[in-house]
This record gives sequence, C-alpha cells and structure tokens, in this order.
Amino acid sequence: METTPIIYTEALMLLGGAVLAAPLFKRLGLGTILGYLAAGIVIGPIAQSITEGEEILHVAELGIVFLLFIIGLELKPSRLWKMRRDIFGLGTAQVVSTGLILSLILTFFDLLDWRGSIITGFGLALSSTAFAMQILNENNDANTRYGQRAFSILLLQDLAIVPLLALIPLFAAQTPEATTTPLENFAIAIAAITALFVAGRYLLNPLFQIIARTGAREVMIAAALLVVMGAATMIQLAGLSMAMGAFLAGVLLAESSYRHELEADVEPFRGILQALFFMAVGLSLQLGVVAANYLLILIAVPVLMAVKSLVLYGLCRATGSAHNDAVRIALLLPQGGEFGFVLFTAAAAAGIFSQGVASLLVAIVTLSMALTPVAALMAKRLMRDQDDIEDELEEDFEGAGADVLMIGFSRFAQIAAQILLAGGRDVTIIDHSAARVRQAATFGFRIYFGDGTRLDVLRAAGIEKAKIVAVCTQKKEVTDQIISLVQAEYPNARLFARSYDRLHTLELRGKGVEYELRETFESGLLFGRKTLEALGVGGEEAIGIMDDIRRRDEARLVLQEAEGITAGRHMLHSKPVRPEPLVKPKRDVNHTAETEERILSRLPADGDRPGEALAKAD
Repeated sequence: METTPIIYTEALMLLGGAVLAAPLFKRLGLGTILGYLAAGIVIGPIAQSITEGEEILHVAELGIVFLLFIIGLELKPSRLWKMRRDIFGLGTAQVVSTGLILSLILTFFDLLDWRGSIITGFGLALSSTAFAMQILNENNDANTRYGQRAFSILLLQDLAIVPLLALIPLFAAQTPEATTTPLENFAIAIAAITALFVAGRYLLNPLFQIIARTGAREVMIAAALLVVMGAATMIQLAGLSMAMGAFLAGVLLAESSYRHELEADVEPFRGILQALFFMAVGLSLQLGVVAANYLLILIAVPVLMAVKSLVLYGLCRATGSAHNDAVRIALLLPQGGEFGFVLFTAAAAAGIFSQGVASLLVAIVTLSMALTPVAALMAKRLMRDQDDIEDELEEDFEGAGADVLMIGFSRFAQIAAQILLAGGRDVTIIDHSAARVRQAATFGFRIYFGDGTRLDVLRAAGIEKAKIVAVCTQKKEVTDQIISLVQAEYPNARLFARSYDRLHTLELRGKGVEYELRETFESGLLFGRKTLEALGVGGEEAIGIMDDIRRRDEARLVLQEAEGITAGRHMLHSKPVRPEPLVKPKRDVNHTAETEERILSRLPADGDRPGEALAKAD
C-alpha cells in the first residue's frame, strides 16, 4: 500500500506528459513520437520526477509487441504478392546496402565491435514510417508512384525488425551456465515456430468462432490479448524475441474473418503502450553522455542522412524511377526510425553495447527525425521540371467491366452503389484514393485504384462495356473534366453525374448529361419533411409538400435553363403558405404563368425529371 501513491503519481505524470506533448509536437509538424520522447526526457533526466525508466521500459515493450502483431495482420499474402518487386526487391536492397555501409563505417572508425556495428548499422538503416507517411498524406502523395515505392520500402523495413530482433539473443554474450549448443537453440526455435503455425492453422479460428457465439465482447478482447501474449511468450521461451512471436501470430490471422475484430480489440492497448514505450526511452536517456559527445552526434546525423539518401537515390534510379521520384524518396526516408529505438534499447539490455551508447544512438535518430521536414523541402530544389509528372500507382483492373462504371467512391457514391447492388446490378468502381480503395474492398465492393480523368484508366475499367457511367467525384472541376473526356471519346455513353450545386446542375444540363442530382438536394427534402412531421403535420400532407417543392425546384431549373439563373425566384417559399383564392395572374415580361403552369403540369409527382420537359412546355 505504501507504493500505491507513488505508482499513481508516476502514472499521472506519464499520462499528463503524453496529453500535453503529443498534440504540441503534432501541431509543430514533428510527430507524436518525438512528443512522447520529449515528455519522457523532461519527466526523467531533466526533472528527475521518475528515475525507474528501465523498469517502465520492460512493461512498455508490450506496445512494440502489439504493434508487430498489427503489422502482421495487415500483411495479406495477396497484397504482398502484388507489391513484391518493390517490397522484396527495392526494400531488401535498401536495408541490406545501407546496413552494410553503416556497419563498415562504424567498424572502420573502431566505434563499436563487430556485433554492435551490425546491430547499429542495420538499426540506423530503418526509416520512420510515422514521419514519412505523415508527409505523404499531408502532400496528398500517398497514391503517387513514388509514394507507393516509398511505402514499399517502409513496409520491408517494418518486416526487417523481426530478424534484427532475433539476432540480439544470438549476439548477446553467452553465459557460462549455457547448456545448449547453437544447433540445439536453432532446433528449438524452429519447433516453436512450427507449433505456432499449427496452432494458428487449426486452433485459432475455431477458438474465435466459439467465443464470437457467446456475444461477450470482453471475452473476445481477452482472447485477442491471450493470442498475442501467448504467441510472444512461446517464441521468447524458444530463445527468440517476443516481437517476432506476435508478428507471426498476426501473419497467421491475416486471412482470418476475425482479423478486423482482433485489430480493433488490440489497437487501444497498442496505442497507449507504444506511447509509454517512447516515453520510457526518454526516461532512460543519459543526457550526460549525450552532452559529452555532442560533436560526435552533430557529425553522425548528416553522415547518416547523406548515406541513406545516396543509397536510396541510386537504388531507385537503378530500378526504373525517374529523377524526380528518386529525389523525393531519397529525401523522404533519410532519417532513423522508431524501430531503431526498439532495437537499440533491446541491444543495450542484452549487453551488446552500453546504455550510454544506446543514448547516443537515440539522440542521433531523434535529431534526424526532427530534420525530416527540412529534407523533404530540399527535394523540391533538386527536382527537374521536365520530370515533374505524377506517375500513379500501377492499376490492376482484372475482372473489371459491369453494367455501371462508377467514378469516385464518396459517401454519395457509397449509398448509390448499395441501391444498384441490391437491385442485382454489377458495379465497377474506381477511385484515386488508395486508403478508400483498401477500406471499401474490405466490405466486398469491386473497387479499383485509378484516376478517372485518364482515358487509359477508363478503358481498363471497362467503360466500353458499361451501360451507364456514373460520375460521383466530389470536386466540381474533376467532374467536369471526366464528363468532357467521356463525351469526347464515347459520345453515346449515358452519363449520370453528382452535381455540386444549382449552378453546376445547369452547367451539366447544358453539356447534355442525361441525369444529374445535387449532392444535398434529396437529403434536404427528406430532412424538412421529417421536421414537419415532428411538428405535427400529417404524413401524407408532409409528403405532398415535399413533392410540391421538388416539382417547383425542377420547374425553376427548366426556366433557368432558358432564361438565366434569376428566373423563377417567385416560385420559392420564403414564408408560410396561406391558402388564397385562385386568381389568374397577369402576363409577365420574361415568361407567362401559362408556360409555368404547363411545365409544372408535365412534371411527374414522384420528382423524376423528364429530359424533354422544356421541349414539351414550348
């Protein structure tokens, strides 16, 4: 009981530091990881409020265990196979080349022994996924060709942490009490991995199926944690790292129907424990060692970034990237990464090098991460104008071709697609957002990555087979560009479009689009009707009012097509309607009430717009 207040106080300080530092550093563009690290440094080495940094680190390492489990869950074999060349070719070449060069530099200058040099060199070869993806998303470059190649390199680096962590027990100093030979250790490790694969193949899915039938969510969460911790412990007992066990468990469940449920259950624990891990790294940092070796750090950071940038540029150019793309990738990934913290901390705990060396390496990685936005800005100065072409992700339209080709998969399009699918119609969807494509694919939609403003993409997506082309993009200018392209190349195509507003609707009608709908019109009508009903108006009366407004709006559009946007203003209801005697209106200068009445009489009550309404009225 005496230690309870101390535990509570330390927990409050850590939580408070995370809550204050993470948003601040995020706002400064430095990322939450540096925020957690800075909070740990302030609480520990500077304020001396918490001195048990290494003890907290042992608990916080579970955050990395959970992180690798989630990485394993994302590694579906089909996805890996599609990106295999960039992941296993370019990514592997980058890690191996950079790791060897940095290891040789450390050995040549006699900074570390050969074990420490290898761990340090390959640890510094890893880049920061969090920083790089943040920059790509902020610049809307995640879907470009260079963005996808950079992502492939980062993915391989995330995978590389598994064998690197497995090297640490092998490199650690052997104790005199060791009774097993390296061959026996290897056999034990293989047996443990085999047992894990067998359990994952034949036990995990039936286990989750039984638990899911109970409907007890807390049991499902407990089972998810049990799987992660059980696999990690099993592999650790075999002499390998807990992180490797969790990663293998994630890979085994990547194709499971419970994958998303497991990810959702583990994610909160992963997030808070990972934050605690980086704060614990800051708590354990030896500022005295960093201050005494500041010149070494100032030299090491530019050398590290230069070596990684040159290797990345050379490999990207050798594997087919244009100059601009190679420059972007080289200056996007020159920093050390968050997994470097994991590797260096584990190596120091295993005795491969001292805690002081680990502090120096953490400082080098931290400074390189802080300089990442500057490096990304430098890329613009080194790019050539003639190569400034955004080459998109390789599109794969195998199986495309349906009754409806839907371009853009916004919220508007998602609702429309459900109607079409419920009606038994096939829909091919293309969208330029890789994140949206991945998300929609998980719900079973036939969706492909592609830019709808490109003719080759439309052809590959099966526009020639489509009976209707539905343009559901969010931006007005993009919609107009697609419609102009389709009308120029496929003049007989039936075009349905989502319009931005009333002016856009009139423009689309002027272009001859068969059907258009303002994105908020029908939802606004329904909202108003439901509000009337809530105020006591009868259901049939409210529906009649809604239909009348819909018909009046269509009549206004017909008049505005002929006479301009200001026509038909008197048809708007700007105050409550009061029943009045019918009086025949006088003839207007611009249009007659008789014409308006004929237009209204020819509009169907259900709100469908006949294409020949204006012609019939005339």
